[in-house]
Amino acid sequence: MQIDPAVIGSTSEAVLMEVEKGAIRAFAHAIGDENPLFTDEAYAREHGYSSLVAPPTFPTTFRVPIPQVKIELSRVLHGGQEYSYTRPIVAGDVLRCVNQVLDVYEREGKQGGKMTFLVTRVKGEDLDGQLVFTSTSTIILR
Repeated sequence: MQIDPAVIGSTSEAVLMEVEKGAIRAFAHAIGDENPLFTDEAYAREHGYSSLVAPPTFPTTFRVPIPQVKIELSRVLHGGQEYSYTRPIVAGDVLRCVNQVLDVYEREGKQGGKMTFLVTRVKGEDLDGQLVFTSTSTIILR
């Protein structure tokens, strides 16, 4: 699958994501991490947070479209994911998320045939415009 490199730099419309306690608890349970910061609101408050803290990989649950790219999911492989934070995400946050295409390139696969690599970055800001997290993703299209 080829993607036109002209999409590099394109940015999605902003998507508002409301972070809910139930979603944090469900995600923590799904990944097998029962850290009380993620599951016990009283414990999180005792440790200085306003509510439950989201696990570090929680932004993978945010569905922010990739601008100008249509992907057939059956052809997608996960190539990598990186997160950085200016502060933890907590229940009650409303984050404005935007996805940007950083790079598109091709490589020859080990078994022949080209693979397309798509690198994107989601930025999540609070409603005051303060950056909360960035997530950089690489997907491989077979």
